[in-house]
Amino acid sequence: MRIISGSHKGKRLMAPAKLPVRPTTDFAKESLFNILNNYYYFDEISLLDLFSGTGNISYEFASRGCKTITSVDQNSGCIQFISKTSRELDFNINTIKSDVFKFLEKTAMTADIVFADPPYDFTDAQFAKIVTLAFERNLVSEEGFLIVEHSKHTNLSELPNFSFLKRYGGSVFSFFELPEEESETEEEN
Repeated sequence: MRIISGSHKGKRLMAPAKLPVRPTTDFAKESLFNILNNYYYFDEISLLDLFSGTGNISYEFASRGCKTITSVDQNSGCIQFISKTSRELDFNINTIKSDVFKFLEKTAMTADIVFADPPYDFTDAQFAKIVTLAFERNLVSEEGFLIVEHSKHTNLSELPNFSFLKRYGGSVFSFFELPEEESETEEEN
């Protein structure tokens, strides 16, 4: 895995082989950030990285200047690797070892980008629960996105707040956001 852009552009990272992960490919990650570049200045946003695994997505945001990053994973090896790498690269990544669903049910955090990369073999109900909790618990800011990475064999377009998707090989990023009228109504109050 490598960091594609920012202060640590080109830096290669080797995660321990024993971690139960499927890192986002460099091609898919680069394509994702090409989309996000059109929406955000990275030094002005916050990230909540769910099912963070090796921390691949968190490092990319940190390298691009994102200052508020929280990575959540239930695997202690993953959390230890993210913490160690974050210290080595002088990134300010807050790590939380927790079952993601329990975390979502308890947290009061709000982020501009909520990125979820659950196992590709999740059921439709598990994917739907991520989306439901993210919006019911107001985890996604008014101008933010929930981005769920999943396989091309999973279709999330019927879920509430779905906006658009992008396919890259066998991976798909589904984007969810608050409808414009909800954002405008909240701004008026």
